[in-house]
Amino acid sequence: MGVTIRFCGASRTVTGSCYLFETGTGRFLVDCGLFQGQKTLKALNYGAFPFRPADIDAVLLTHAHIDHSGLLPKLVRHGFTGRILATRGTVDLCSYMLPDAGSIQESEVAALNRRNAARGRDEVTPIYTQGDAIAALQSFVPVDYESWVDVVPGVRARYWNAGHLLGSASIEIECADRGGTEKPLRILASGDIGPDAKLLQPDPEAPSGFDYVISESTYGDRDRAATSPDVRRARLAAEVCDAAGRKGALIIPAFAVERTQELIVDLVELMDRGAIPAAPVFLDSPLAIRATEVFRKHAASLDPEVDVSRLLNSPQLRFTETVEESKRIARLTGFHIIIAASGMCDAGRIRHHLRNWLWNTKATVLLVGFQAQGTLGRFLVDGAKAVRIQGTEIKVAATIRSIDDYSGHADGSELARWIAARRPIQRGLFLVHGEEPAIAGLAERISERIIPAARVFQPLLDDIYELSAAVPTPLDAGRRRRLAPEAVVALDWHNDMSKLVLDINERIDAAADDRARGVIIRRLRRALEE
Repeated sequence: MGVTIRFCGASRTVTGSCYLFETGTGRFLVDCGLFQGQKTLKALNYGAFPFRPADIDAVLLTHAHIDHSGLLPKLVRHGFTGRILATRGTVDLCSYMLPDAGSIQESEVAALNRRNAARGRDEVTPIYTQGDAIAALQSFVPVDYESWVDVVPGVRARYWNAGHLLGSASIEIECADRGGTEKPLRILASGDIGPDAKLLQPDPEAPSGFDYVISESTYGDRDRAATSPDVRRARLAAEVCDAAGRKGALIIPAFAVERTQELIVDLVELMDRGAIPAAPVFLDSPLAIRATEVFRKHAASLDPEVDVSRLLNSPQLRFTETVEESKRIARLTGFHIIIAASGMCDAGRIRHHLRNWLWNTKATVLLVGFQAQGTLGRFLVDGAKAVRIQGTEIKVAATIRSIDDYSGHADGSELARWIAARRPIQRGLFLVHGEEPAIAGLAERISERIIPAARVFQPLLDDIYELSAAVPTPLDAGRRRRLAPEAVVALDWHNDMSKLVLDINERIDAAADDRARGVIIRRLRRALEE
């Protein structure tokens, strides 16, 4: 049986995970995620898929995070009628996350269209609506861990706990030989791999002995400082106490699913011990509130040493579901904690809180997860002096801090150990789902030490490989790509334009007088006329 793979997403990028497999008996996807980050990359969400959705027979979903599941409603709306196979935890989380994503897209497009109307620009339509997302949920079929399920004729799959998120999985795929004379082709798609010291999840699991492994590389070039529950809480306590000393808001942009619940568990535990000042903790995310309910439902499958139900019912927690309740938080003074999505500050209510507080020296912003290139969170962690939020320039006077103890991703050494445990890997290891330095760093870490360098591949977006040969063979080298390779890995013109506007404003503000400002403006005009 000939088997090919097309890397439709998350190759040389950490978002938009999607891999198209074609066999002699059908076509199926592993994941169908939303692209996040710079505008050039996000524009792919609005364009056509690089395949016909009606031709896809099934989707194998590794987990619920939007960069893995977020385009499923669009897939269904454009003709997909097959099954979406996912663990029960993933199904439960997607039942909230996908409608929430549709609702956010509707509201953000409505705001954009109001601005476009004022500028004389054409209207745009959402990638999909909340109704599309609800309709897509009918295609989900729950599967059990470590049990084989048929995908298309001659192909079966088995899900293994990836230790990354409630319901997360690495997916083992077997493609039978059509003639029955050869062993099945064995492939493992890692999904996202959790770290060793995960708060609520077990260690990742998966078998060994594959023809191909597709491995994430998010932190492939990084070694995280050693941690434990006590060390993690001590670091969080130090950040909270420092923020409390400034007597303003502690704003935590958090991924609504799992990062938020982990933070709540530790914050409440620290308050109960008296290790940090007691203060209201506002969970300002309808999705995070719904996800917290899912975690309560699945509490028995989480770490038995953590009393999840008690800690998630703390009186210190304040759930703000409506927009009016969210706006009332802005009236508060003194120390309080706001946890709001999105974790990369790219959308949602967190942007309103940042607009209210970033200019204030009393505020602290604590980043607790990965910040993709081109996102507002990445600009903040990289030390931007000013940022633009919804067209408004804001000086960054708040204290910007970050801690890595709540990351859901394994670091470089943990990924290397996970890959080593999958050996023998007979034909090839594909490194995906990471920025270019992360993928290169992981490749250097494992080449020759764990797997021969000739078997390590770093595919580009839309690359196609034939997997049935003794070695993976690139196909259609001349195929037109949706994006040039450099457009995936570099900051785009939107980012450059935003920085230019901020730099111009800073230069004009720093000018000695109106005459000096006029000189700057005349020079800029001459440059435009050249």
